[in-house]
Amino acid sequence: MCVCVLFSYHQAQSATLVGLRKLEELGVATKRPEDYFAEMVKADDHMRRVRETLLKHQKALEEKEKGRKLREMKKFGKKVQQEVLQQRRSEKKSITESLKKFRKGKGEKPRFLSKPGDDEETLSNRTHDFHKSKGPKRKQKDKHFGFGGKKKWAKSNTAKSSADMTNFRSSKHSKASKKKRPGKTQRSRMKKK
Repeated sequence: MCVCVLFSYHQAQSATLVGLRKLEELGVATKRPEDYFAEMVKADDHMRRVRETLLKHQKALEEKEKGRKLREMKKFGKKVQQEVLQQRRSEKKSITESLKKFRKGKGEKPRFLSKPGDDEETLSNRTHDFHKSKGPKRKQKDKHFGFGGKKKWAKSNTAKSSADMTNFRSSKHSKASKKKRPGKTQRSRMKKK
């Protein structure tokens, strides 16, 4: 069957070639001119519908491709966002560690604490120790409560402190120096005068 079809195809082809040669000898045109308009087999309405379906199909493919690209971009965006967040976390951690070291007096002054006029040499040479300079409030507390050492019985009296009379003022403790407040009637009389 297959050989038969192939044979008939070759026979038709050779016959066509012979026919075209004979038509050329007779001067009959076998090719269409450029401005030839043949009537379509399908109606214009049908072709319009075919074009619309093709456009719909093409648009659907474009939308599908756009969605796929968006999904890929989302995945990529999430990866980038994760990397940025990780980088921020590591920066924050390094800043807090450098700040802790600076507070303890072990490290250099962090860049974000420096003034705009500071140059790099002054920043690298400058280390700040909080325990070297104490404020007046801290000094007063240290004087009053003591700084380090034994706390128990620190403020208790001794024989020497009990016998010490340098800060004693008799005027403060005598009853003669205190003026009594006048009574209610006396005060009212004073107001009337």
